[in-house]
Amino acid sequence: MKLLTVTVPCFNSQDYMGKCIESLLVGGDRVEIIVIDDGSTDRTGEIADAYAAKYPEIVRVIHQPNGGHGEGINQGVRHATGTYFKVVDSDDVLSEDFPAFLDRLEQCEAQGGVDLAVTNYYYVHSDGEGDRSICYENALPMDRIFGWEDTKAFRVHQMLTIHSCTFRTEVMRKWKQELPRKVFYEDNLMVCQTLPHVQRMYYMNADLYRYWIGRPDQSVQEAAMAKRYSHQILVTERCFTAFHLDEIAQPRLKAYLKHELFMMFGISVIFTRLNRSAETDAALDVMWKNCIAFDAKWGKHFRYRSPLWFISLPGKFGQNFSCFIYRLANKVVRFN
Repeated sequence: MKLLTVTVPCFNSQDYMGKCIESLLVGGDRVEIIVIDDGSTDRTGEIADAYAAKYPEIVRVIHQPNGGHGEGINQGVRHATGTYFKVVDSDDVLSEDFPAFLDRLEQCEAQGGVDLAVTNYYYVHSDGEGDRSICYENALPMDRIFGWEDTKAFRVHQMLTIHSCTFRTEVMRKWKQELPRKVFYEDNLMVCQTLPHVQRMYYMNADLYRYWIGRPDQSVQEAAMAKRYSHQILVTERCFTAFHLDEIAQPRLKAYLKHELFMMFGISVIFTRLNRSAETDAALDVMWKNCIAFDAKWGKHFRYRSPLWFISLPGKFGQNFSCFIYRLANKVVRFN
């Protein structure tokens, strides 16, 4: 069995996927790389097959009709043979810390294993401005196995994301539902529905994941996120309804999930309101009604008794205020 499966979802990735795969090959025989060719119409499939032919013990390729990023992750989870599982997008890379990270995973296994290994991720912008690391040293103990009771409060900009998380594969297979097909931003759902099953963790304070920002066709570009507001809404609803907060027994895990849901609702509200239309505001109203129907206590808490109330104010004033908050947040973190 491999130590780590890395799934690389690819759609028309011929121009940059090689750099991604090369950064993973340094892991050697400890790593299984599953490249998902998601119905590409360029040379993506050909390039992937060439890597599999050259490194048959490391690289596997799955060709599928276009199902979106989420279906690529689903395929990876279905076919993974590694003890641990990570997703690396085809336009991103792992840093030179990758072999050391694998060493840490082996050390964790020698001590009974963990459900989640956390590393930092580093924003790399195409224009060279605003590059920064998202680290967790204030919230997580370093270089030892720990539980949720050992964690501290996360700051607003700190979320456990697809970039920072490496999960135990068997923990990911506890999902009640697979990720939705042809829906963007589903990576947040991947994390959110896995975390309730996490007990043992490890944090390595290293910028393992290099997250590239700036490609015009990226899903995190402002125009794309505003256009795909319905995807944000769907994913946020699925995150909220993946569990009942009051059924989470561990207080620190519950606190983190509240933080995660608060951020997910905030992202949905802000990017929907960037459209500045009555139609998109109506879609938000439906989201809130569905969430309150699932869990009235916490649905009402997020909608009416949290700072989300301010960015959900009705009419043009509320839309303008939401856009102001977005511009301010992006200036601080520069997430797109």
